Amino acid sequence: MQNELSIVIKGADIFQREQLVLTNVNLEILKNEFVYIVGRVGSGKSSLIKTLNAEIPLYKGNISVLGYAIESIKNKEIPMLRRRLGVVFQDFKLLTDRNVYNNLVFVLSATGWTDKAAMDARVNETLEAVGMPGVKYKMPHQLSGGEQQRIVIARAMLNNPEIILADEPTGNLDPDTSVEILNLFKKIHSEGKTVVMATHDKLLIDRFPARTFICENNMVAEVKTENELLNFRDLL
Repeated sequence: MQNELSIVIKGADIFQREQLVLTNVNLEILKNEFVYIVGRVGSGKSSLIKTLNAEIPLYKGNISVLGYAIESIKNKEIPMLRRRLGVVFQDFKLLTDRNVYNNLVFVLSATGWTDKAAMDARVNETLEAVGMPGVKYKMPHQLSGGEQQRIVIARAMLNNPEIILADEPTGNLDPDTSVEILNLFKKIHSEGKTVVMATHDKLLIDRFPARTFICENNMVAEVKTENELLNFRDLL
């Protein structure tokens, strides 16, 4: 049986505002793969992640994400796509005026949940899954950076997404905490999720090797040989 594809990109040009950052992107990501998108800061990897999430429009080429055609997706379809994606940001984007529990309930309410008991159970379940069961009533500022990122991952997992898109999820964290967060992503991947992670953290990639694409000179290419991997490390 042919492996199922989660993401297919063909001949895509990726823009950040008016600037072309990646051209003629072609790649395929299988269901339940763990994939790195790597490159220097400003190389286009974050813009690629945002295009997959329909946050940045696609004007040229074709992208299919879980069967949704990003180049022609209708506004009413975008929320349906995003319910099947979990997005993890570098800068957390937690709501600072409410505690952890209400941050997570806010997302559930916004995505159609109405049963309070079911929402409470789902919040408890996701906090347990990321190793943070005791922080429900803490405010974001009372948590360390690593703890906040765990809450962000819990938020991304609330609707049991099929794909996790992580945009520099360890960019603001120290090396030891970054390893903890990568271990958590590996656990999520082992449970059947597709994980696509944009990063420029070469230490993590050395420690947790996986299929890797590099953004360089406005192009995206898969890293296939040891020499390419060495050249990639020199770029970062």
